[in-house]
Amino acid sequence: MQDFIAMFVRWAHVVAGISWIGSSFYFMWLDATLKRRANMPDSVKGENWTVHGGGFYHTQKYLVAPEAMPNDLHWFKWESYATWLTGAVLLAVVYWWGAELYLLDPAKADLSAWQGIALSAGGLVGGWFVYDLLCRSPLARQPMVLFAVLFALITLTAYAYGLVFSGRAAFLQTGAMMATAMTGNVFLIIIPNQKIVVADLIAGRTPDPKYGQIAKLRSTHNNYLTLPVIFLMLSNHYPVVFGHPQGWALVALVLIMGAVVRHWFNTYETGAKGAQIAWQWPSAAALAAAIIAFAMIPVSSVAPVQTASASIDGTVEVNERLDALAFEIVEARCAACHHDTPTFAGIPVAPGGVALHTPELMRRYADQIYAQSVATQAMPLGNVTGMTDDERAVLAAWLKR
Repeated sequence: MQDFIAMFVRWAHVVAGISWIGSSFYFMWLDATLKRRANMPDSVKGENWTVHGGGFYHTQKYLVAPEAMPNDLHWFKWESYATWLTGAVLLAVVYWWGAELYLLDPAKADLSAWQGIALSAGGLVGGWFVYDLLCRSPLARQPMVLFAVLFALITLTAYAYGLVFSGRAAFLQTGAMMATAMTGNVFLIIIPNQKIVVADLIAGRTPDPKYGQIAKLRSTHNNYLTLPVIFLMLSNHYPVVFGHPQGWALVALVLIMGAVVRHWFNTYETGAKGAQIAWQWPSAAALAAAIIAFAMIPVSSVAPVQTASASIDGTVEVNERLDALAFEIVEARCAACHHDTPTFAGIPVAPGGVALHTPELMRRYADQIYAQSVATQAMPLGNVTGMTDDERAVLAAWLKR
């Protein structure tokens, strides 16, 4: 039941996210491509002509607002709200409902399920209040300084989450905190400010341009945070990322890379050429290479495991004995879930279709065993079956021979 609910909620979340991100990217592009034309009213910032689906579209943007409001005014807000609401439900279904498996890591912090859930929910709410306070502070008049402070705080938060949550949950929680701030911007700042402007126009008052400036700052934050948030949401499928012992450093690199890529789009769409748009993609490629190299360090060096494996190799006289030891470990620590008939509560079928209840199946999925249980220690989930470092070392020895 839990898997079916999670699947449908995830589907809805992805669809809503596509709508929100698509409209966000479109309006950032629209803003960047506005052009002033001859004989254009002073109240109009610029216009844009586009063609799509066989039709032509003419769009104008006003510096503040038109003198009279149209009868039909379309608001872009439910894309954001639906994305956050479905994301919150998905967080609850997967990480709160399955807290012992996905949210908690007993090796890091001795938390009950309810303590972990409270910390998770509190982090989302607290993250918004801290972010909003910073945006209302004098730092708002220095956007680059504010960006630097937010970068440092997000990185620090990722580090703190990594101390108490599983690696998978630490990445997801950091992304959810950022996404909450983004939706908070829409729900609590951007839309209310737009409504103030509309109300002033209807009442015949001249709208204060400060509301548009405030909304623009928050909208820019949303724009630059979008790509890192998507990466963090996808990361829970890749143990080589969330399983890194210094996951916070990967988060920092992803924040920079996402901002660089988004900056290219924002700059390119203004019509810029030459050096202005020449540095972003090489920089992004270098950052991607740095992320891969850094993420692979535990896989390529695994010093503690290799040392333990060497001692095991010296005590094992025949390969059959090593095979038997490895199978005993997998049978005791993994097969409760990874079996054709799982016995672990709430796991109706083997996750990912990976069954490990025979030596033949273990050999077939040897790469997955290495990635999940040796290189990153992402499995068993929450280490609920208590796999030890010595047992991981035995698996390492079995895998490398």
